[in-house]
Amino acid sequence: MKIIVPMAGMGKRMRPHTLTVPKPLIQVAGKPIVQRLVEDIAKVIDENIDEIAFVIGDFGKETEAKLIAIAESLGAKGSIHYQEEALGTAHAILCAQQALTGKVIVAFADTLFKADFKIETAQHDGIIWVQKIDDPRMFGVVKVNEHNVITDFVEKPQSFVSDLAIIGIYYFKDGDYLKKELQYLLDNNIKEKGEFQLTNALENMKQKGAQFSPGKITEWLDCGNKDATVYTNSRVLAFNEGNSLVAKSVKNVNSLIIEPCYIGENALIENSIVGPYASIGANTSIINSNVKNSIIQNNSTIQNCIIDNSMVGAYAELKQSSMDLSVSDYSVYKV
Repeated sequence: MKIIVPMAGMGKRMRPHTLTVPKPLIQVAGKPIVQRLVEDIAKVIDENIDEIAFVIGDFGKETEAKLIAIAESLGAKGSIHYQEEALGTAHAILCAQQALTGKVIVAFADTLFKADFKIETAQHDGIIWVQKIDDPRMFGVVKVNEHNVITDFVEKPQSFVSDLAIIGIYYFKDGDYLKKELQYLLDNNIKEKGEFQLTNALENMKQKGAQFSPGKITEWLDCGNKDATVYTNSRVLAFNEGNSLVAKSVKNVNSLIIEPCYIGENALIENSIVGPYASIGANTSIINSNVKNSIIQNNSTIQNCIIDNSMVGAYAELKQSSMDLSVSDYSVYKV
C-alpha cells in the first residue's frame, strides 16, 4: 500500500502561520497535521504501508527531511515530489505518478478524521471518504444508490445535489488505472472551474464500470483556517483524554494545568492556568497568564495574558494582552 499526500498549496487561509511553515507542518496537539493524518490512516487500513509520497512546493530541504522522517516513523519509504504550479487536485496527484502503482490511498493534508473501524480494502474498487454536512457548496460531493454505491461526483455544487461531502481521502485498488485517467484529463485539457479535478477522473472511471463505495468516518476535522485548526486541536486533545500529553520535563511553578492539554518538553508554566484544550510547544514559557482552547508553538513567551481561541507561532513574545489572537512566528506584541 502506498499513500500519496498532496500538500503543495500556499495555505493562504492560514496566514500568517504559513508565512514561515507549510500548513501541513503546523503542529496540532504537539504533532504536525500531516503526521497525524498518515498515522490516522495507518490505524484504519488492514495493510502495511510501503511508501508515503509527499507532493510539495519549494518548502526547503529541512521540511523535506521532516517529511521523510514522518514516513520512516511508520516503517515506510518517504519520497518527495514537486508541484510547481497549482493546477488542481488531479494534477497534484499525478505529480507523484511514480507512486501511482498498486493499491493507493490519496490524502490531502488539510484534514484529520476520527474512525473507529478497519477498512478492508480488498473488497472495493475504491473508497471515497465522506461526511454529511449542512452546506456542501464549497466541497465535492457524492450521490449514492440504494446499494450504497456512488452514482455521481459533483464538484462544488451551487444548488443542492447531495450533502455527502468528500473529505479529501480516497482509496484506489489500482493506482495504474487512476494514473491513466488523470493523464487523460491533462492530455485533453479537461478542466472544471479552471483546474484539473480528481472528481472528473473518478466520474470517467465510474462510467467505465469501476464501483466506489463511500467510507464513513466518526468525525471530520478541518485545518483550513485558524478557528478550524484551534477547534481541531481541542478535538484531538479530547480524543486523548485520560492519556496525559504533558511532558515530564515541564516546569510547573504555582500553576494549574487543566487537562486535556498538550505541553511540550522543557516548557515553563509559572503562576498561570493552562487548559483545558491548550497545546503549548516545547521550550515555551507561560507566565502570569490564562491560556485555554489555543495553540502556542515552540520557543514562545506568553506573559500577563488572557488567551482563548488563539494561535501563536514559534519564537513569538506576547505581553499584556487579552483577546482572540492569530500571531505569526517571531512576532512581538506588547501593550
